[in-house]
Amino acid sequence: MDSRGVSYVALIAATSSLSLVVGLDRYQVLSVTVFSGLIFGTLLFWRFRLAFAFISISVFLVSGLLDIPHLLEFAGLDIILFLVGMMTVIGFLEERRFFEILIDKVIYLVGHDGNRLVLAMMLMAAFFAALVDEVTSILFMTSSMLHLAGRYKVNPIPFIIMLVFATNIGSSATVVGNPIGVMIALKAGLTFSDFLRWASPITIVALAATIPITVRFFGREIRELDRNLREHNKNSGDLEERPPIDIPEFLISLALFLGTITFLVLHHQVEELLHLERNSMLLGTALAAAGVALIVDRDKARTLIEVRVDWWTLSFFLILFASVGTLRFTGVTRVMADSLLFMAGGNETWLFVSFITIAGILSAFMDNVLAVATFIPVIQDLQSIGIHVFPLWWGALFAGTFFGNLTMIGSTANIVAVGMMERRRVGHVTFIHWIKPGLLASVLPITIAILLLYLQLPLMPR
Repeated sequence: MDSRGVSYVALIAATSSLSLVVGLDRYQVLSVTVFSGLIFGTLLFWRFRLAFAFISISVFLVSGLLDIPHLLEFAGLDIILFLVGMMTVIGFLEERRFFEILIDKVIYLVGHDGNRLVLAMMLMAAFFAALVDEVTSILFMTSSMLHLAGRYKVNPIPFIIMLVFATNIGSSATVVGNPIGVMIALKAGLTFSDFLRWASPITIVALAATIPITVRFFGREIRELDRNLREHNKNSGDLEERPPIDIPEFLISLALFLGTITFLVLHHQVEELLHLERNSMLLGTALAAAGVALIVDRDKARTLIEVRVDWWTLSFFLILFASVGTLRFTGVTRVMADSLLFMAGGNETWLFVSFITIAGILSAFMDNVLAVATFIPVIQDLQSIGIHVFPLWWGALFAGTFFGNLTMIGSTANIVAVGMMERRRVGHVTFIHWIKPGLLASVLPITIAILLLYLQLPLMPR
């Protein structure tokens, strides 16, 4: 057994022992043990995370800790279907170079100034993350930055780290920016408009504070880029030759993009007008837009679904949600909720700060989706005992997205960007190299989020 295998066994044993020490019953200890096997297996053997998920859920079933009706209840099929629909739409737009065209136009307009170029690309990364999702944003922005860095002979790593920071922060602005937002919206019954009211302003302030600090941190690299840009003194020729734009295809893509965003924004109003169940139009919009994309694609529709929808990740999410539900089913999350309340001394403000801090730290070191998925049932249990949880939902959102900047594994966007750099062999990012600016790009925005949420506590619905 190699060192990772030894660490895996040791971590599970330590978690089981701790569960016994805190007084959990045998069913709770077993559920925590199996769940820790999934989490530690995911972290230590990332490529085999789906294998660990399947094995874990099978152990839950055969041990009697979970039955099939509750598996289906906890699996988050509404979240999975929403993500299937949005992945289909984004895949359709990617196939037609919709985002590439927009990015190229903006870069062309910025000109040959290093500071303006970095600022524009960070803002684009945040904007696209908010409107589509963090993975799509970082894929296109990293690809564009790698091209620009290669052309102007600069180290791409600092610039891509900056793009990741902006992407993670921007992804908190809307319900579609991050799987965390989707989970929170559907479990808490929050609308797209709620995100625009409570999340977007904080995201904008956090982004406005973080960009100057990260730009200053990487000032030497930006000055080098600026010198090289001015030396080349080219305009549109600096970009790679692109295939000519098919105007009718672009207009179809633009119409689908704007239509999807419009109905996502207005879904709550449509639901009230038609007397529909809450968030019916949120899910319905994603699936209807995906249907339109499949009709337009016609002969390539099957390929679009098979290739562009990330079934691997969605299968993992489904099993993860069901596994977390088992913790609630056995009462573990209720114990966690009571422990948090005890630590805070019954004070809701201290509970709020403690919750965000713990959820944020776990997000940085165990992936933000895993961390937030684990804490959602804790929030639900706190709500069941009369705690005002509305600020905790937003705290979970910002803890996951902002603290995702702290480490290389803090969010999917980080992992995707690092993977792209490694595949193209442009350099290796170390933990220390990342965490130094990561501290600035996580602690500062989460402090802003806590402060702004705290100031708005009297305005929040109970």
